Amino acid sequence: MATVVLPETAEPTVTIGLSPGRIAWRRFKRNRTGVFCFFVSATFFIIAATAPLISLAYGKNAHERYGYRLLDASGYPPPPTGGMSPEFWLGIEPGLGRDVFMQLVFGIRTSLAIALIATVGLMLIGITVGIAAGYLGGRTDYWAGRVIDVLLAFPSQLMLIALVPVVDSMLVGPEEATPTWLRFATLCIVLTALGWAGSARILRSQVLSLREREFVEAAKVSGASPARIIFREILPNLWSPIIVLATWQLPILVGVEAGLGFLGVGLGPDVPDWGRMFLEGVQYYHLDFPYLLWPGLAMLIFIVCFNLMGDAIRDALDPKTKGL
Repeated sequence: MATVVLPETAEPTVTIGLSPGRIAWRRFKRNRTGVFCFFVSATFFIIAATAPLISLAYGKNAHERYGYRLLDASGYPPPPTGGMSPEFWLGIEPGLGRDVFMQLVFGIRTSLAIALIATVGLMLIGITVGIAAGYLGGRTDYWAGRVIDVLLAFPSQLMLIALVPVVDSMLVGPEEATPTWLRFATLCIVLTALGWAGSARILRSQVLSLREREFVEAAKVSGASPARIIFREILPNLWSPIIVLATWQLPILVGVEAGLGFLGVGLGPDVPDWGRMFLEGVQYYHLDFPYLLWPGLAMLIFIVCFNLMGDAIRDALDPKTKGL
């Protein structure tokens, strides 16, 4: 009697759906340059957040004159390394003898704090104005567009240099010294006030496209309020450009803040700052080049890595990117 062999039942294929966030995460992880730059950028933020702990472990701070005894009669540290030693890892500051490593660590803290606060502020204003102008249209769009045009027409660097002392003089008397916290707040406010226009214009164009989509029309037909449409239908579809804009703005503001410090309208000579280190490094570069090298190298590494990380995030969030 013949034996009949029945075919084995194939296992059912299970298809697992991936959310847009998981798809973007997979794309980002495949970008080795982006992942490497993410860890480098994160290291800068960790150093900024833990600067007091680093100072405690290192045994020095950014203000005391530890190495003044090593300076020569002209105020220069021992050449050619600028006083680098096991005691002073990156050398000592010309003129005052402060520790360069601590100046650099707390300078990272200063620049990133101002840039981060200003980025959050200008993105909040840009999101609000961009959504309001794009969704409401009419007079709101017209007047918002004119304000944006005026702000974009201003030479931002000159306006920053002019506005920071003006704001200080409005709050502090002519014979009083400007407190550090007030100058910090002034820089954040001015950078925010002059920096939101570009983000608002880009987001407005995105909203103009989204408000004509079928899901927005369906929400209107169902009787949804404008607030519900904005927060439930439009805003969730803006997260990708918002994240990309934020990663684009922050390194720009780091450079702007350093530029203001270099031009003398930063936080002042007593506050560690990359821009002030540049200013003093230019004066002493012919005899103490390392003092100019360290802040320049730190800023170059951070800005390049953060921009490359931003490019990787943009590619990961782009739905046209092939593959997972």
